[in-house]
Amino acid sequence: MGGHQHDHGAAGGAHRKRIVIALGITLAVFLAQVVGSVVTGSLALLFDSAHVLTDAGGLAMALEAAWLSARPASDKRSWGFARAEVLAATAQAALLLGVGLFVLVEGIQRLVNPTEVASVEMVVFGVIGLLGNLLALWVLSAGRGANFNMRAAFLEVLGDALGSLAVIVAAIIIYTTGFVQADALVAMLIGLMILPRTLKLLWETVNVLLEATPKGLDVAELRQHILDVPHVLDVHDLHVTQIATGLPVLTAHVVVADGCFRDGHTPQMLDQLQRCVAEHFQVSIEHSTFQLEPEAHNEHEHEVHA
Repeated sequence: MGGHQHDHGAAGGAHRKRIVIALGITLAVFLAQVVGSVVTGSLALLFDSAHVLTDAGGLAMALEAAWLSARPASDKRSWGFARAEVLAATAQAALLLGVGLFVLVEGIQRLVNPTEVASVEMVVFGVIGLLGNLLALWVLSAGRGANFNMRAAFLEVLGDALGSLAVIVAAIIIYTTGFVQADALVAMLIGLMILPRTLKLLWETVNVLLEATPKGLDVAELRQHILDVPHVLDVHDLHVTQIATGLPVLTAHVVVADGCFRDGHTPQMLDQLQRCVAEHFQVSIEHSTFQLEPEAHNEHEHEVHA
């Protein structure tokens, strides 16, 4: 017996405009920093521009995912492309992880072999990059908690802003003290700041792809709550997964007293079970499918379901 019908369109489509604007700003920052690296001879600026270009690619993926996730469901894809935002966020997180690790390796090399740079010009181009990134962060901030995809996009730009700030700090230190290794030290610090958030996002998105139980939901508590519904005798083959952000789904076989089938009470029981999982938990499960079974049906269950 099936659950309620709902519109499966993911929230990512509503944020496409924000991603487009952030992508445009990020590309402008990239061009400015490439020019800056040529003018100043700064490896730090050149490295940061490569970082920005990588993140622009991530934002382009986020934009594509937002467009796909807004497409309607079809007979071939009953959930539409809702999971596109999870796939894009996973790819972006993996990309950020690679960039963060590269920052650490490159930083160690620069400590050993420091390079002279035009520190005053570095400050100028670093400020240009920072202002652009802050503007992009402001554009994305309102939707950063909407889904995995928007969180990943926000982290991409946040990493760029931190990179620009690192360039400014390193340039000021180099100008005032002559300590050229500041470039490498600040870059490594930024890498260490990026990695924990990136690993957290990667872990969460991979869990969704592996169909783990949604965060914040206790399956044992959920099972017991279903068992507490009058006339429910047993629950088995209970699965709770997550298609995309804010889209948990549940399927379960529920054994009910035989009398419920004789007196036509099963429709009321189905309504009660669906309200139970949709209203009584922190994670509301509105997409639920319950198979109501009489006691004797257990004899016909395959071993995997029993």
